[in-house]
Amino acid sequence: MPIQQLPDHLINQIAAGEVIERPASVVKELVENSLDAGAGTIDIDIENGGSRLIRIRDNGRGIASNDLALALSRHATSKISSLDDLECVVSLGFRGEALPSIASVSRLSLASVQTGAEAARIDVDGGAAGDVVPFALQQGTRIEVRDLFYNTPARRKFLRTEKTEFRHIDLAVRRLALSHPSVAFTLRHNGKVVLQLPAASSIDAQERRLAQMLGESFADAAMRIDETLEGIALQGWIALPTFSRSQPDLQYTFINGRWVRDKTLMHAVRLGYRDVLFHGRHPAYVLSLSIDPARVDVNAHPAKHEVRFRDGQGVHEFVFRTLQRALAATTPGQSHDAPASFVQAPASIVSQVAVPLNEPTASALAAATSVATVDSRHDNYTFKTTPPVDGAQALRDMDALASGPPLGFALAQLKGVYILAQNDIGLVLVDMHAAHERITYERLKTDYANRNVVRQPLLVPERVALSQREVQLAHQHNDSLQHMGLIVEQAGPEALVLREIPSLLSTQNAAQLLRDVLSDFAEHGTSERTESVTDEMLSTLACHTSVRANRILTLAEMNALLRDMERTERSDQCNHGRPTWTQLSMKALDGLFLRGQ
Repeated sequence: MPIQQLPDHLINQIAAGEVIERPASVVKELVENSLDAGAGTIDIDIENGGSRLIRIRDNGRGIASNDLALALSRHATSKISSLDDLECVVSLGFRGEALPSIASVSRLSLASVQTGAEAARIDVDGGAAGDVVPFALQQGTRIEVRDLFYNTPARRKFLRTEKTEFRHIDLAVRRLALSHPSVAFTLRHNGKVVLQLPAASSIDAQERRLAQMLGESFADAAMRIDETLEGIALQGWIALPTFSRSQPDLQYTFINGRWVRDKTLMHAVRLGYRDVLFHGRHPAYVLSLSIDPARVDVNAHPAKHEVRFRDGQGVHEFVFRTLQRALAATTPGQSHDAPASFVQAPASIVSQVAVPLNEPTASALAAATSVATVDSRHDNYTFKTTPPVDGAQALRDMDALASGPPLGFALAQLKGVYILAQNDIGLVLVDMHAAHERITYERLKTDYANRNVVRQPLLVPERVALSQREVQLAHQHNDSLQHMGLIVEQAGPEALVLREIPSLLSTQNAAQLLRDVLSDFAEHGTSERTESVTDEMLSTLACHTSVRANRILTLAEMNALLRDMERTERSDQCNHGRPTWTQLSMKALDGLFLRGQ
């Protein structure tokens, strides 16, 4: 065939194949236009999963009547006018492709009015536009999309069932509502109200809206995040590690109000939850990143689902450290299930019931920096011996307190596995091995970090074959490699010589470790690989050196463990992500025995 210019109608249908994947894509694009127009209320009506009708009404600024026909033209937009505008886009839409693409594969009706002007409407059938005519509309814009893909049967046959298509629409609306809490949303399907969200300006109102969309259980387990550093702000909610999921189905990330699937943010969140999630589980979160639009490129994907950061490494580090600090506070004193603050017990009682634990033995820490496996030699991690305590008198003294510590005071030990304690709320049950494991692990990490990374020269330096790109990455990140304890030298255009590694990782596959670190640099601009492997080794050591089941503890030893839990970061979970304690309130206990009924 000779080269020829494609007609505009076909160009729009090709664009529709990129932008309009299914009815949910239509809803997303049109609602984003409403948000860009400053709408405070958006009503969405859906019929037959969107294949028959999608109607969206808003109270935004509207479109002038003489611009209605132009709005349906390809690459016509009011949001950018130059390349400079494109490099710092602040609106959700900017390409000018959505409306003409939708109109080319449906029967579309667009009506709008601006303040002080008369309303008008234009109808489009499969890309063929009619005349602009007067219309009765009080404020904003109303768009109706009927018979989606009626003129492209190949696309229509790929639509799923009505239930499936509406589920995608519902998810798209929830994403937009989560990122714009100040806008009221109403979603109806076949005349039935499915979602009705009033505008939420205050934090309390936003939390109620969060519970309505994601469930009361998520809202109860969510911690508020609000951090700003060097022009980057991170806000939202992250769920406690105990509220983990089997699937990543409650993960929402937004950049400047736009929902995105960004590998940099997802990786940073995964690292932030390291050490506190059970194996194979996924965290739940709603996080919104605000950043100078000039520092992020949103023009990387036709549907604008992906972005590129000018400084991806800086963004990654900021998000990772923010979540790491927040999750470090998941101690009994900060937990949702215990009092946020407490009055310190009198010194006389503390001396009776809270004896400090020993620090990890010198041999245990020496082993942490020299060997990769731990055996029974390190089971000598013990408590200090304490004189007998008058338990009955201690309990009477505790009852006299107006308020006690979050985990209260020990009552007894159950089957050599669990500690039973009493606090202001009721009964506390503690898995003593899991709790002690976390305490030991955090102490080992602190001691190892304070000594800095101890490097061990290799007796025979190892030559590692790599690609030219990986060798260049090693040069580019040489300072970072040295900070991790990896000393390398170039041995050719496609090879490095590994001369020193961290002593704790002396039994690891050094070549594979280096390749993994360089792969992280290529993918994320940063690497926590050696830190992760080191933490894994220290976790194993902590597990082997922690108090075991069937070890009989005195009341003083049990209370010492409870006090250490309250002082230790991340002590709500053990190193493997299992919970270390749980609370039964007096109300829950009364319910078990039908008291007051």
